[in-house]
Amino acid sequence: MKNRFLLALLFVTFIGSSQEKFEDSKVKAFQDELNTEFASKDKSPLTEEDRKDFKSLDFFPANAKYFVIADFKRTESEKPFKMKTSTDRTPVYIKFGELTFTLEGKSFRLNVYQNIELTKKKGFEEYLFLPFSDLTSGKETYIGGRYIDMKIPKGNQVAIDFNTAYNPYCAYNHKYSCPIVPLENDLNIEIKAGVKKFHD
Repeated sequence: MKNRFLLALLFVTFIGSSQEKFEDSKVKAFQDELNTEFASKDKSPLTEEDRKDFKSLDFFPANAKYFVIADFKRTESEKPFKMKTSTDRTPVYIKFGELTFTLEGKSFRLNVYQNIELTKKKGFEEYLFLPFSDLTSGKETYIGGRYIDMKIPKGNQVAIDFNTAYNPYCAYNHKYSCPIVPLENDLNIEIKAGVKKFHD
């Protein structure tokens, strides 16, 4: 995986394509990788006190229901904007496209964004940022919403695996600056997948 610490600082994982299918093993690999990172003295976003007692993050059980194929629409002529964060930092993003999908018989749309500064770093030119909140936010999951990392789709469809949704680093440590999920990416449904809120 690319340096998640770098991703965290810039906006703080799986990359979908329309050919992908849900696999428990991929979700398990994602969870194991996160747990390894959080246990690491050098990479963990946890405070030193929390890291010493860390055993595992709390995840929803892997569920194929939350692996969806979305229609991707590239949005043209978008202007860069400063995204609000949990601090005074205002990184520059651009709305890259729109993702529409169906879940529980209802249609939803999410905007996906591109961090302008990140595109200048080798290996991150195609990375996209998908922040979202849902009806679990502030209950089972972090109140500030969660993130999914993606790459620019090759066609007009892309897989979104909510089982790989993770919390921003500021959910664990106030020293980090994290983008606030835009209101247009608030989903009126429970997404019981991915990382739950952090319990001390």
